[in-house]
Amino acid sequence: MTRPTVPPPKPARSRAFWNFMAPRYARQPVADEAAYQHKLALTQALLTKEMRVLEFGCGTGTTALIHAPHVAEIDGIDYSSKMVEIASGKAAEAKVENVRFHQASIEDWPIPDRPYDAVMGMSILHLVLDRHAVLGRVRQMLAPGGLFFSSTVCVGDMPGVLPRVLLPIASALRIIPKIGRLSATSLETEITQAGFEIVQTWRPGPDKSVFIVTRAV
Repeated sequence: MTRPTVPPPKPARSRAFWNFMAPRYARQPVADEAAYQHKLALTQALLTKEMRVLEFGCGTGTTALIHAPHVAEIDGIDYSSKMVEIASGKAAEAKVENVRFHQASIEDWPIPDRPYDAVMGMSILHLVLDRHAVLGRVRQMLAPGGLFFSSTVCVGDMPGVLPRVLLPIASALRIIPKIGRLSATSLETEITQAGFEIVQTWRPGPDKSVFIVTRAV
């Protein structure tokens, strides 16, 4: 594997913030279980047993561990050491051997000599500081034809005062992380400009996270 030559940009929030949030995050139920299950099904419909997968912003590892039986191996990376610690504990408890969790960001994760077959970025693109750089890095991880799965909060599509007033205040108070203001349309444009073609887009509602499947070109 080759290391990047350009120093990576700083992550969206400090390790301290995400380490503090990790135990609470691990205990939280999924906000929309039906939508989550549908995204899992859409993803697994395109996974194969031969695939090598990278998930960045993997959190406490739930999604990676669910997909583990459907692929050859998964590398799960997260900036928070506490998230990775919890994820590794869950993998050990479940005796899952084809998933490895590492403390890293997508910006400083080494580009593999053999490209990944798929990359997952679930609930993360709205949190990064430099989405253009992150999407470019994702593209570098994949050979042409490789798949990129993402689920992203699109604050720009939300009605009312929540995105304009409440979210910035909550972020300033460090109650929630800083959330980028983007729409589903602008996100699709950014992803395609990074070297992908849209395969599928699904959204359970106009103010819900958008799930996008793309293929590297």
